[in-house]
Amino acid sequence: METKLARISELSAENPNMVFNSIGHLINEELLKECHADMDGKKAVGIDGVTKEAYGRNLDANLENLVGRLKSKSYRPKPAKRIEIPKDNGKTRPLNIYCYEDKIIQEAVRRLLEAVFEPCFYDEMMGFRPHRGCHDAVKRLGRMIEDDDTNWILDADIKGFFDHLNHEWIIKFVESRISDPNVIRLIRRLLKSGIIKDYYFESTEEGSGQGAVCSPILANIYMHYVLVWWFKEKIQPLMKGFSGLVVYADDFVVCFQYKSEAERFYELLKARMKTFGLDMEESKTRLIEFGKHADDDRRGRGDKKPETFTFLGFTHYCSKSRKGNFRVKRKTSRKKYAKKCRELNITIRDMRNWRLQPIFDTVNQILVGYYHYYGITDNFHAIASMERKVERMLFYWLNRRSNKRSYIWSGFSMLLKQYPIVRPKIYVNVYS
Repeated sequence: METKLARISELSAENPNMVFNSIGHLINEELLKECHADMDGKKAVGIDGVTKEAYGRNLDANLENLVGRLKSKSYRPKPAKRIEIPKDNGKTRPLNIYCYEDKIIQEAVRRLLEAVFEPCFYDEMMGFRPHRGCHDAVKRLGRMIEDDDTNWILDADIKGFFDHLNHEWIIKFVESRISDPNVIRLIRRLLKSGIIKDYYFESTEEGSGQGAVCSPILANIYMHYVLVWWFKEKIQPLMKGFSGLVVYADDFVVCFQYKSEAERFYELLKARMKTFGLDMEESKTRLIEFGKHADDDRRGRGDKKPETFTFLGFTHYCSKSRKGNFRVKRKTSRKKYAKKCRELNITIRDMRNWRLQPIFDTVNQILVGYYHYYGITDNFHAIASMERKVERMLFYWLNRRSNKRSYIWSGFSMLLKQYPIVRPKIYVNVYS
């Protein structure tokens, strides 16, 4: 099956205008069995309560039945269970939990869409793509700021992106490369499957649920046509100065040489987004002076030092290298740092009565993941601060394992020699 999907990718890359009219038959028992094997069995279960293990006990019969329903067009995805995840600003983010069988179908659809559309995507798009990630987006942005004539940054935010994707536009975008009615029907049914919230059914007339396996690729297709293709093919050719774009899911930054062109682009962008059912979050969207000349230009006008902006959890700021050359540097954003501290404090509090080895193993596992993401060039001070913060949390909560004080700092330092906390390390060189 991988060979067939790879061949579709080759055809898509070789023929950018090719429309695939018969690929729905690839969603067969072979592909679905591969999807089942790759599925995470530890995820929360949907409204039917079926787990991966339970579905796999009679896998062949279940998949045969599922394929039969696909062929007879009688397959109907079940509604997703809607839960609300708290956000830092006091609001919540909706998360949909789908039934296991529907996740398998979503994964099969994701693989088909990725095979067709991945070769069409521009390099400006980094999120949810093979062999690309957050650090690649940060590196690309850094090169545009340091090596090109970037003087202005548009730090943009789309209001409720995943919740407001227009279903008809999704279908039109998919149909630009896939005309197979079986695939289109399946995508439409997945989008319209509805949710169960507070024990009541709600229809889904817009949006692609966060939590759906195929939502990331659908979001990328949407952003490709609404933003990236438009910017590359229609906007950039009209620019007199430099302009560049980096996109990660619904988060994007646009660089400009001239302020007038940045302002004009933003007005066009707002109109473009409205056409496709989206709105810019204007309170979170900013145009700031930023780049190799920003500090001197602002000082010449008597202004303060250049503003900063946050992208993918990093605060970007203007600085200089040891040789005095311009450098854009990054540090963990205050918001993300504070959020991680709160999460770790709760985790350590809840583990305080465990045996010491599992406590330190868990903390170290969390810290290694944190260092792998935030351990990038120029950010050592911030990740080292997290290590010191965790030490103080451990000291505080281990002293509350009983009514008696367990440790003083000298004794706790001896304990850390026996159960060392993993040291911070720079894992990502943004100039590599």
